Amino acid sequence: MTTTDRARTYAALGGLVELRDGEIREVRLVRRRGRLRESGIVAVLLVLLAAAFCLSLSLGDLWIPLPDVARVALGLSADSPAPFIVGELRFPRAVMAVMVGLAFGMAGTILQQLVRNPLASPDIIGVTYGASATAVVAILVFGASGYVLSVWALVGGLGAAALVYGLSWSQGVTGYRMILIGIGVAAVGESLTAYFLTRAKLYEATVALRWLTGSLSDASESRMHVLGWCLVVLVPMALLLSRWIRPLQLGDDSARELGLRVETSRLSLVVASVLLASVATAAAGPIAFVALMAGPVAGLLTGKSGGGLISSGLVGAVLVVVSDMVGQHLLSQSLPVGVITGIIGAPYLIWLLIRMNRIGGAN
Repeated sequence: MTTTDRARTYAALGGLVELRDGEIREVRLVRRRGRLRESGIVAVLLVLLAAAFCLSLSLGDLWIPLPDVARVALGLSADSPAPFIVGELRFPRAVMAVMVGLAFGMAGTILQQLVRNPLASPDIIGVTYGASATAVVAILVFGASGYVLSVWALVGGLGAAALVYGLSWSQGVTGYRMILIGIGVAAVGESLTAYFLTRAKLYEATVALRWLTGSLSDASESRMHVLGWCLVVLVPMALLLSRWIRPLQLGDDSARELGLRVETSRLSLVVASVLLASVATAAAGPIAFVALMAGPVAGLLTGKSGGGLISSGLVGAVLVVVSDMVGQHLLSQSLPVGVITGIIGAPYLIWLLIRMNRIGGAN
């Protein structure tokens, strides 16, 4: 192993490789390069997100130039229709798109890094299907809507995650076991959803299907505020807990030697991921594949395995904002954002499965 390779290993594992003389400077250089690259990517993603956000406020049946959008933001356009269109109609939807994408992106990355498997995302292991099943029951059986519907979806997501984790645990939790059991739980949730839809009236089934597709059409200031306060708590919690991911990736024995409470740390990370995915699903429905794609894309950009939580969240936010714009304005008819992310994500999932199968066959 060359000096640079040893330095990269040291930087990646947080100091678990004993260094020889002359390698400390190389370690610092590797870490500095990694931080600079990730900071640059985060800055680029922030610029892209800001541009997509502003463009989403301009596009629509009535085009509002960007200078007018800026004047609305500054409160200087009181005599035109722009304040109502931008502030009341488009702004809550755009902000919801950013927050939902951020939550899904961070949730997927936590799970993927925790179990070291790119398939481990909330929409694959059954969390969003559990939220969807309970939400459909709430809509069709109890006529729920608004906050009540969001609470049902949140409870369903947490319940599905608890079931997957409980069935996966056997002196610890392994990635493949969690994924396989999660796929089974997702199938059960999907079957329950289909059953209740077949027994529903046409109008009720239409409402449920729109929510199941993943849509931002019901975005409002009240929903925006509720989701915002949830993320004010959950995002810092996820960032704080993420420091435990790297030791857990070394294996349970190594993590224990470092003084980590393995099961408590793992469960805390799973809960953080599930809460992020559940509040996003409760706000906008199960928007497909955002949690699955955000982390790997961020990792490709930053050069890190799986990407950091901030860069992954920003990738998810950009993906949802751009997909919502495409679905609303750039096609012959308006489509929910979940349809667009599904069109993007389905080929990615197929490619990922083929790639993992080739790697498995090679091993």
